Amino acid sequence: MVHRQLTRTRLLTALSVVLGAAALLCAATAGAANRRVSIGNYQWSLPQINLDLGEHVTWYWVGPDTMHSVTGSDSGIDSDRGINTPNHPLGDTFRVTFNHPGTYRFQCKLHPGVRGSVNVSSNPGDPNAEVDPVPKINFDLTPPYVSELKLRSRRFGRRGTTLHFGIDETSKIDAEYYSMRHGHRAGFAGWHAWRAHVGYNDVRFAGRSKHFRARPGRYMAVIRATDTSNNTARKLTRRFRIH
Repeated sequence: MVHRQLTRTRLLTALSVVLGAAALLCAATAGAANRRVSIGNYQWSLPQINLDLGEHVTWYWVGPDTMHSVTGSDSGIDSDRGINTPNHPLGDTFRVTFNHPGTYRFQCKLHPGVRGSVNVSSNPGDPNAEVDPVPKINFDLTPPYVSELKLRSRRFGRRGTTLHFGIDETSKIDAEYYSMRHGHRAGFAGWHAWRAHVGYNDVRFAGRSKHFRARPGRYMAVIRATDTSNNTARKLTRRFRIH
């Protein structure tokens, strides 16, 4: 009875080991396939990828940020070989087939946080099966929204005044100054430009500078906001007087 019990225990233990190994093998195989990876918003859509031999990864630059490379840490693989400042058009692709097992690590040349790894098993894979849909391109067609645009004073000296405004996304703000005569625009007088962060901003407006001489007189400013995708909000105007 004792001998039979020990034999049965050994059989169950051996069976458990075999089943466990089979489960791990199945899990690894189930997670391995050709993959489509989108690069956008400063990250990979799949930071860790499992492949079998002969399978591939296709990277898609979907934006809105496209200044990224797929550069191997020690494999020699590089989507932008010989280019220090990568910048891909939206929808551009880069495909690599992996024919040797191992772990391949990648990161962007400009942004080390844009990275991921590809783990390749020694099992033969299927180079034709695609499990992912083609990633969609991220188009940003919405212009920034400017709110509460106002001058601290509409009459001020050559040092200028404060322009206050709120904005809903990182943008560039520029103002073109025009001299006024008899209530109408008479001519271009200069310009200013500022970087604006999300939320409320206060910038020095219409002060004497390299691009604006700020002579006494009446003026009108045409103010525009342009986001990082080059969407421009509608123009806003403000009139002021320099004494």
